[in-house]
Amino acid sequence: MAALFGATVTQAAAQTAASRWYKGNTHTHTLNSDGDSTPDDVVRWYREHGYAFLVLTDHNFLTSVDGLNALHGADQRFLVVKGEEVTDQFAGKPLHINGLDVNAQVSPQGGVSVVDVLQRNVNVIRQANGVPHINHPNFRWAITREELLQVRNTTLLEIFNGHPQTNNAGGGGVPGMEEIWDAILSSGTLIYGIAVDDAHVFKQPGRPDVAGPGRGWVVVKAPRLESRALLTAMEHGDFYASNGVELADYEADARGMRVSVKPTTFSKYRIQFLGKGGRLLSESLEPTATYQFSGNEGYVRARVLESNGTTAWMQPVMVPARAAGRQEAGAIFLVALAVIGGLIQAIKRPLDARPSTTRT
Repeated sequence: MAALFGATVTQAAAQTAASRWYKGNTHTHTLNSDGDSTPDDVVRWYREHGYAFLVLTDHNFLTSVDGLNALHGADQRFLVVKGEEVTDQFAGKPLHINGLDVNAQVSPQGGVSVVDVLQRNVNVIRQANGVPHINHPNFRWAITREELLQVRNTTLLEIFNGHPQTNNAGGGGVPGMEEIWDAILSSGTLIYGIAVDDAHVFKQPGRPDVAGPGRGWVVVKAPRLESRALLTAMEHGDFYASNGVELADYEADARGMRVSVKPTTFSKYRIQFLGKGGRLLSESLEPTATYQFSGNEGYVRARVLESNGTTAWMQPVMVPARAAGRQEAGAIFLVALAVIGGLIQAIKRPLDARPSTTRT
């Protein structure tokens, strides 16, 4: 995974051996804001549908999770994490940021611009010991790519939101969320992409035009099912996002990235590796693919495209430019050696051709 990039082989092996994958959702609503179901019913849905953790994120409301964990929680099986969708606006634009595991309710801070509002709310979430993630930038076309590029102190961005009005693919000249993600990464800012439900409606199952559950999630590799362990792993990129594809495994180290899909009998897959500017670096039609870093990619991220329209997104690894520099220096050194060798041979040939001055 991305966080293993800077680790030694021994550290990476130890971390991998000690960790497990946990499926979860970090954006869900209840009757405490604009959802249609009680916290108990919402938590029950996720537990019964194979999730390992759920963050409740009602608008400007911090739902207590102690009783929910007493009723539904199970050690290393299921966990409810407290959270809040800090809901603000500027000039009529909805500006929403989730605060994961905040220690108290956070009030929206306002501001004098879109960027100012976002930054103030990110900062206050951090002050509440929470982890922020910026929600659905293309919802009502609220946040531009240029504005997102200016926000600091956050590592998580929704690149897929299951609400039917969030315009994940962009349109009308506005870029989609993957294109925006690549623009941020190409600027040199490392940010990780998450997928969420943003579920509001649990009482109308199967309706595609409402914000139902089960549409987007993350799968986090962490040493234990505990809120801080999960969020620390996410802030280090130790997870993948999906709206349908399941992976068998994926990992990255200083040399490259490996992705392995858990295939189904009714699907085919394309594993793609992307670099700076969203450039396609490599593609494989096999269920397992490996990409070796060359040093000139800027960053590398992978995605899996499934034949029925679902996707999994792996987290980016920034490839240091110095890797390319070492390769170029090595090449220059070899060329220099060849040139010097040629000069020595050129000088030696005339000397060898001179008449001998030895007397007999």
